Amino acid sequence: MTTKVLKVNYLNPNLDYLKEAARVLYEGGLVIIPTETVYGIAASVLNKNTLERLSKIKARPKDKPFSLHLHHKTRVEEFACEIPPAAYKLIEKFWPGPLTIVLKSKDGTTVGLRMPDDEIALRIIEWAKIPVVCPSANVSGMPAPTNCEDALRDLNGMVDLAIDAGRTKLGIESSVVDLSVEPPVILREKAIKKEDILRIIRKKIILFVCTGNSCRSVMAKALLEKKLEEDGRGDEIEVLSAGIIMLDGLRASDETKELLAKEGIDLTTHRSQPVTKEMIKKSDLILVMERLQEERIIELAPEAKNRLFLLKEFAKIKDNNLDIIDPMGKGREFYAQTFALIKEAVERIANII
Repeated sequence: MTTKVLKVNYLNPNLDYLKEAARVLYEGGLVIIPTETVYGIAASVLNKNTLERLSKIKARPKDKPFSLHLHHKTRVEEFACEIPPAAYKLIEKFWPGPLTIVLKSKDGTTVGLRMPDDEIALRIIEWAKIPVVCPSANVSGMPAPTNCEDALRDLNGMVDLAIDAGRTKLGIESSVVDLSVEPPVILREKAIKKEDILRIIRKKIILFVCTGNSCRSVMAKALLEKKLEEDGRGDEIEVLSAGIIMLDGLRASDETKELLAKEGIDLTTHRSQPVTKEMIKKSDLILVMERLQEERIIELAPEAKNRLFLLKEFAKIKDNNLDIIDPMGKGREFYAQTFALIKEAVERIANII
């Protein structure tokens, strides 16, 4: 038996060929497909016989699983659990792309996940409608192939179909980082350098949340950024602000701009934004002004509870009310009091993080 080969091009791929590849995968076949790194052997993770065929070709022990290839970032949570903020930071920076992330799986083990930066691969994986693994298309001991011809040199007749799209874009395998352990471990340094991966992991993200993202969270963000710059730590920490009201593009309130101008901070470019699940999940520390926002954050991302605090917890409190009340419409004196409270809390936070 020889492997059926279908040639496609990226400018105008034959969608019927890609659908055929997806069908073969769904039915339990093995398909050689291109990615931006190297050619891989795609297979259904749901078909035991298919995985046994793949393991035999790759000379892979049965207890060593293959990494899953995803067609969308949001599918990570279908296969992984206890996902740390570092994973979301790396996904935002490098996906789609040549980075495999190892996370804790829902069955108590670990799972490797990658979203390739290749439109042909993504379409086939999506249309297959099943979880797909895709190790490099080479037998044990041989180099990973960067074109279909090299893949078929050893695998012709061992797989059911091959999609030939020419030479791969990068020609080098993905890097692999294990985030199921602390601290994270670089398991393979290939397409992405170790230092680039670690730089993203180590950069902390602080998120301030209020109601409309036009005063309190804006003050906190601006003050913390200024303090970090003064301390020479501006590159170590990213500071975000958002509101629980779904409004985009509002400017900071006039009172907020006046108070921050006295600190030498210009808010001309500030525009409000609503808080999102993505912001929450990648943030190492989330600070809200009132319990109302705390409830909203937990509603959006329950797993963030241990990273979520009321900002006033970090101030010198003289009462039992931990809410920092919205100063909107309450006059400049109330604004000034609110500002002083936030500044005090932010300075303590800057010394902690």
